[in-house]
Amino acid sequence: MALKLLKSLFARNKGRDALAPLYRAVVAEARQPHWYRDGKVADTMDGRFEMVTALTALAIVRLDAAGADGRVPAVMLTEIFVDDMDGQLRQEGVGDLVVGKHIGRMMAALGGRMEAYRTGLEGEDLEEALVRNLYRTEHPGDAALAHGATSLRAFWQRLEATPLDALLAGEIR
Repeated sequence: MALKLLKSLFARNKGRDALAPLYRAVVAEARQPHWYRDGKVADTMDGRFEMVTALTALAIVRLDAAGADGRVPAVMLTEIFVDDMDGQLRQEGVGDLVVGKHIGRMMAALGGRMEAYRTGLEGEDLEEALVRNLYRTEHPGDAALAHGATSLRAFWQRLEATPLDALLAGEIR
C-alpha cells in the first residue's frame, strides 16, 4: 500500500516537472514590461499576481480545449500555480495559519478568471472582464485597456496556434 502511494506521488511530481517549462513561459510572458507600461497593469504584488493569473488561466483553458490529452496537464499546471503562489506568500512572510485561506482565495480567483476570460474571448466583453479582474475595477484608460485586451487576445491566439506537444514543452508560438 505504501509503495503504491509513493509511486503515485513520484509519478505526479514527474508529470508536474514536465509542465514546469510551460509555467515558466507563462510567467515570463506575464513579466513582459508592455503589460505594465502600455497596459497600465499595476506593477505591484497584486498587479503581478493578476497578470500571472490571467495568462495561467488562458493556458489552462487552452489545455482544457485539447480534450482528454489536456485534462491532466491542466490539473498539473493548476497545481504548479498553487505551489508557486504558496511559495510567494511564504516568502512575503505570510504564516502557515493563513496561507491556506490565501491559497483558497487565489484558487477561486483563478477559476473566476478562467471563466471570465474564456467568455470574454468568445464574445465582446473581454474589456469588461479585464477592468473587473486585471485592473481590479479601476478603469486604466482607453488606450491601456485596448492594449491589455489586444495583447491578451494575441496571447490567446498564440496558445491556440501552438500544437499541444509544443505547448506542454513550454513553447508558445
